[in-house]
Amino acid sequence: MKIRVGFGYDVHQLVAGRELWLGGIKLEHDLGLLGHSDADVLIHAICDALLGAANMRDIGYHFPDTSGKYHNIDSKILLDKTVELIASKGYHISNVDATICAERPKLKSFIPAMQEVLAGVMRIDIDDVSIKATTTEKLGFTGRQEGIAAYATVLITTDTSLL
Repeated sequence: MKIRVGFGYDVHQLVAGRELWLGGIKLEHDLGLLGHSDADVLIHAICDALLGAANMRDIGYHFPDTSGKYHNIDSKILLDKTVELIASKGYHISNVDATICAERPKLKSFIPAMQEVLAGVMRIDIDDVSIKATTTEKLGFTGRQEGIAAYATVLITTDTSLL
């Protein structure tokens, strides 16, 4: 049996003219995240954490932004493929703990929907998906509303009896 921990981080710039996708759901906001895909920073951080825990490099390695195949792709598809990648090495997700750093929009009311969507994509119990939201008290690029950042920690295991 193996138990592995992974950590992921992602950041994208906020710009006009883009949709805002976070945690697999679309939020109404005057700005969206700029990126090759839908730029869902939360999902990207979770993918990196999962891939790191399984020692499978990172999201850019598997889903390069130089490929037209991933242009404007729904990040839930990337997460689903990431779950399949780690499963190919015998790993299963035990839990995810993530934090989104954003000044606006306020995210508290959206967290249950994010948990539900992400748990479904990862095929784990909703109770195994922890999402927190915080601001940076108007400090730094997130505080100036220039971007949104997300951090994720995951626990994966090869023993399904622990799940």
